[in-house]
Amino acid sequence: MSIQKDIRELIDAGIITPETAQKIADYYQKKNSSASNRLFMAFGILGAILVSLGIILIIAHNWDALSRTTKTVFAFLPLVMTQLLCAYVLLKKSDSKTWVESATTLLFFAIGACIALISQIYHIPGNLNSFLLIWMLLALPLMYVMKSSMAPLLYIVGITYYAAETSYFSFPSTTSYAYWGLLLAVLPQYFSAIRSHPNSNFTSVENWLVPLSITIALGTLGSGAGFLLYIAYFSLFGLFCSIGNNRFFKDHKLINNPYRVFGTIGTVILLFISSSKRFWEAVADQGADLENWMSYVIFWVGLGISLIAMIYLLQQQSNKSIRELPIFAPVFIVFLILFGIGQYTSSVWILIDVMILVVSMLTIISGSKKEHLGILNFGLAVITCWIIIRFLNTDLSFVIRGLLLVAIGVGFFMANYWMLKKRKSHE
Repeated sequence: MSIQKDIRELIDAGIITPETAQKIADYYQKKNSSASNRLFMAFGILGAILVSLGIILIIAHNWDALSRTTKTVFAFLPLVMTQLLCAYVLLKKSDSKTWVESATTLLFFAIGACIALISQIYHIPGNLNSFLLIWMLLALPLMYVMKSSMAPLLYIVGITYYAAETSYFSFPSTTSYAYWGLLLAVLPQYFSAIRSHPNSNFTSVENWLVPLSITIALGTLGSGAGFLLYIAYFSLFGLFCSIGNNRFFKDHKLINNPYRVFGTIGTVILLFISSSKRFWEAVADQGADLENWMSYVIFWVGLGISLIAMIYLLQQQSNKSIRELPIFAPVFIVFLILFGIGQYTSSVWILIDVMILVVSMLTIISGSKKEHLGILNFGLAVITCWIIIRFLNTDLSFVIRGLLLVAIGVGFFMANYWMLKKRKSHE
């Protein structure tokens, strides 16, 4: 190996001692072994999924020629076999991550296949919603019994699809309240994974899935009161921004800080939507009818999320300077105030425009101070999108619009050039 050759040269040159060389060799051997184990586990999980699909296809091809009894045996056979496999893994291979994840993945899909097949064989009435609900309830114990990291990922995807199918894709749609109970059931495993395996690839994926799932499912509670969803979503994204700035996520790169990504981008999108005059005209038409609002579930949910977000933000900022306050975290508080004012006047959109400009400039200044091109360009992108939206709502000539876009492009170039020049001068 090249590393062994380099170590030998360093020893011969007297740069490192043989003891140090051995430590370096052990480190790289352990590193390579860990990488190989991760790759083997990934292929094991992929293999388990392909085996599951292959068995289903083979049985499906000959399904019509089988008797009802044979069909029932085939329906339960994969489930029984995978349960026996999981029992073997728990007793003999519990220290092997590859065995645990592969066996758990097989059992997860075997549960779903068995439910579907038995329903088809005996013509049990039902729909996709009930199928997904029963499947996820039966698969829930896997993440705790098998101590699997793959099971919660599949489970979160499953309950999210259940919520979307129940409230978005079905007609007539219903509110998927069961989703929130299913989500609470996975949180102990999620918090345990964050504490015990914070740098695991599985934990990183779960960090993305949890806020994505909540973001998708929150809209299912807004039936009949869509205007109140904006309060809930603004507060949720503000909470995400605060979580993304806590001790665990603060120093992570954006790829490993999904809460900051969802919170920031979500807040920006909602600001753009609420910067429309028509939006506030629609809000004003609703009137300040508090008693009517209180009859909607989303009102209480939005109120609860807002209180949690405020408390968490205040707790996080205690004994800290205001300069350490995340730029987008307190936006939801301002929106709540403006939403109350918006019940009586549609001119609130002007204040939303001012807020967009303020957060954009603060983001640009923050990127400049940190010498971070990503933050700088994000602030520039926000203000550019805002200007373009305003162009679409004005009667300016195409020449003036073109000149303004050219000016924006030059501003992008000059800001990045100045930043790179500043970096080089510091180096």
